[in-house]
Amino acid sequence: MSALPCPVADPFAAADQAYATITEFLRSEEARQVKHSELERQLEGMGRELMRKLLQAHLDLRQPGHAVEPVQDAAGTTLTPTPVHARSLESIFGTVDLARTGYRAQGTPSLHPLDGALNLPPEKYSLEVRRRVAIEAAKSAFDEGVKALEAFTGAHVPKRQFEQLVIRAAQDFEAFYADRQTQARADPHAGPILVLTVDGKGVVMRPEDLREATRRAAEARAQTFTARLGHGRRLHAKRMASVAAIYTVEPFVRTPEEILPASATPREGPTRPRPEHKRVWASLAQSPEAVITAMFDEAAHRDPTEQKRWVALVDGNLPQIDHLQRLADERNIPLPIVVDFIHVAQYVWQAALALFPDNQPQQDGWVRAHLLEILRGKASLVAAGIRRSATRRAMAAGDRQPVDECADYLLEYAPYLQYDKALDQGVPIATGVIEGTCRHLVEDRMNLTGARWSLTGAEAVLRLRALRASDDFEAYWEFHEQQEYERNHASHYADHHVPETVRSAVSLSKSSRRGTLKIVKKKGES
Repeated sequence: MSALPCPVADPFAAADQAYATITEFLRSEEARQVKHSELERQLEGMGRELMRKLLQAHLDLRQPGHAVEPVQDAAGTTLTPTPVHARSLESIFGTVDLARTGYRAQGTPSLHPLDGALNLPPEKYSLEVRRRVAIEAAKSAFDEGVKALEAFTGAHVPKRQFEQLVIRAAQDFEAFYADRQTQARADPHAGPILVLTVDGKGVVMRPEDLREATRRAAEARAQTFTARLGHGRRLHAKRMASVAAIYTVEPFVRTPEEILPASATPREGPTRPRPEHKRVWASLAQSPEAVITAMFDEAAHRDPTEQKRWVALVDGNLPQIDHLQRLADERNIPLPIVVDFIHVAQYVWQAALALFPDNQPQQDGWVRAHLLEILRGKASLVAAGIRRSATRRAMAAGDRQPVDECADYLLEYAPYLQYDKALDQGVPIATGVIEGTCRHLVEDRMNLTGARWSLTGAEAVLRLRALRASDDFEAYWEFHEQQEYERNHASHYADHHVPETVRSAVSLSKSSRRGTLKIVKKKGES
């Protein structure tokens, strides 16, 4: 649309009037009769409208955005000015309008240097609105995000547009971490133990976004559908998200007896060191192998000279273990792999329940004694011993199955149950960090009742949640806004240079009338 900007004697006149209206209200008898909570709500609405008028006034000062130098597009063609084009922008204060000069050549779309100076997105929603959308989408369901945005800002974003903005907001996730890795330096103050840990969590997907094998199983299930949902049938609607975490930690040397004390009475002891510089993420689109490879890349940039002690924590997933071992061998990295001790304890408990049914004291003593031996690095001996115990008791095949399963598990995973070495070196032996990540990053948000995800939408939300959980969101958003500037503006001009624009005559004449405000960016604001 083309238009001519209307000259405004004082663009801030409307804002001044709005401010006067607020102060007049606060001085009035009407305001004296209002309870504090209602007063806050009224002031919030009036203040938001005041902010919108102030923003509109500033944009009026910036228009029509004539370039102070020749405008050339990316092909080097000199462009000529066109009539002024008007556009609207949905800001966090409400809708504002902007008129700006376009520049174009025959058969090419217009470029607007003022849009570049303001780093405006091509669609109507401002980057700050998009930032708020990203935050709300990471926290709760899209419907709730739409409501929260409307309740706490002046912006209105319908659900479909909300979902589209979420996908756009997350598009620079991989580029952000790749850029950060190129600038990474080993932190001498970080703990000497570098932990790599990985797991998986299922997410209910739309049928078209299931992996091929799962989709075929879902189709077979649909052909035999009954009202009763049988065991395991819901799994056919899920796609597995690969979840990774990496962090450093100080050593925490312990003995088996300190982990499993004889008495339940708490004892004073050293405080367990907390994970440092933790980064977590999850992906439905990437394969588990790709996620584990990315985890190794992140670790390599954190410890380029391999001065730290690397350790991998897993829950026993054999394909994950195989890929971890293969990558470690390819990169010539000594990487002890430790299976979560809590998973091991669960197998031992099942064996105890089979050996000593209805006898809790015996179960407790037997489990503690055998777990202590496992912590001392004797998993294979424990496996042989518990199998002999079942044989001496002449247990029936069905009754002794948990015992045999426990023994088989201990023997199969014996190379990854060297807890004696892990405890001496002070490395972790439990996967609490990755299990907490699976719950917080995936389960709490992605598996809400009734939710079925598209692959692109789910991947975007997982990325945004990962950024917030890793305390990287603000740094990411700064990077994302710069990428948006390059995509939407700089890349369309010669030498990626967006021409500067002329200040309006009104701006120059009024500049000395008012005081100045310093823009302060709140650290960690989200």
